[in-house]
Amino acid sequence: MSYDLIIKNGTVILEHDAVMTNIAVKDGVIAAIGDDLNDAKTIIDASGLVVSPGMVDPHTHISEPGRTHWEGYETGTRAAAKGGITTIVEMPLNQLPATVDRASIEMKFDAAAGKLTVDAAQLGGLVSYNLDRLHELDEVGVVGFKCFVATCGDRGVDNDFRDVNDYQFYKGVQQLAGMDQVVLVHCENALICDGLGDEAKAEGRVTAHDYVASRPVFTEVEAIRRVLLLAKEAGCRIHICHISSPEGVAEVTRARRAGQDVTCESCPHYFALTTAQFEEIGTLAKCSPPIRDEANQRGMWEKLFQGEIDCLGSDHSPCPPEMKEGNILQAWGGIAGLQNCVDLMFDEAVQKRGMSLPQFARLMATNAADIFGLKHKGRIALGKDADFVFIQPDSAYVLKNDDLEYRHRVSPYVGRTIGARIHKTILRGEVIYDIERGFGAKPTGKFILKHQQ
Repeated sequence: MSYDLIIKNGTVILEHDAVMTNIAVKDGVIAAIGDDLNDAKTIIDASGLVVSPGMVDPHTHISEPGRTHWEGYETGTRAAAKGGITTIVEMPLNQLPATVDRASIEMKFDAAAGKLTVDAAQLGGLVSYNLDRLHELDEVGVVGFKCFVATCGDRGVDNDFRDVNDYQFYKGVQQLAGMDQVVLVHCENALICDGLGDEAKAEGRVTAHDYVASRPVFTEVEAIRRVLLLAKEAGCRIHICHISSPEGVAEVTRARRAGQDVTCESCPHYFALTTAQFEEIGTLAKCSPPIRDEANQRGMWEKLFQGEIDCLGSDHSPCPPEMKEGNILQAWGGIAGLQNCVDLMFDEAVQKRGMSLPQFARLMATNAADIFGLKHKGRIALGKDADFVFIQPDSAYVLKNDDLEYRHRVSPYVGRTIGARIHKTILRGEVIYDIERGFGAKPTGKFILKHQQ
């Protein structure tokens, strides 16, 4: 049989093993895996490279429409491709209007036309003002719903995202359970975090350590416990976003062992940065939940290796540089990290700490695809989309601003030495990024809708 593409001689990460083998692609799909594959229109030699499933990023903020000056589809998805991400799960906030009904999600589809370098699955929002419209988003085909029990949104903007109180959360997840939707939750106790933050500002305590102290671990743990209980009563699947503490992970593990349908994610920045580094870097490393101390980080690494964290996501949430000005308590909280999830974590987890390649692929691709029902993504297996990232191990480089594809070329990782590189990214059999040649001729990404899976 003649194929469109054969990838030869790479170390290929399969579901339970990593082996040197060849992969054949036909019509954008993985058609064969094995040593005796030779006949194809195009052959790529991956000698010396690790061939992993393209990353499925479960937590990406693209701010188009309405705030394209923060991050747009063109820049954001190019950064994803350059970073080895082939599918993003896009959050329903930061753009205006927030994605809370049929009209607002159709605005996103229109805004993204011809701009997607990678594929994008969509989330709808569960907010204080759309309990009567959740069904519209389900009908369009979102793969999940996002909500905040921490304070969020600009109160001066009518169509911005809004957090939910306990009643609104409960009524929302009751509905979404009947739609077989997963609900993603940002878990921090709103009243306590807001109050501690206000106290710190009033007293002039505005350092990185002061910011972290204003959002202590127990505020994350309490919120996780609360939403797990309410979701259990409603019978709804829950996914806890960007957990920053081992104590928070332990709450998810406890609920899962008791039979609850719950998953969780964390982010590379919680494994690569500490509060002391946050202090040195400044506002570019401000996020919520915050970057915590070294002891907390050690606990997170233990939870990651033990398999208690399902997947890793960038929580890419950039903004214009002027919103990062001022002291740490005043500045916008969000990290630009989309482009350096794969290389950074390959270096930190695989090269420095000995994580197996199959576990790495599960954390970066497979588990997220399963959580969001992306049936054709996340694995190098027959019949799956031919989405790959070629990783060049032991190839250290220093990240520079000019390397970044973001709308604003800033990141807390600039100046950091990263010990691996993204060599090539392939989406459905087409090279969308190559370290030597750059990007493909035109964007080939598309939206992934639940009913089309």
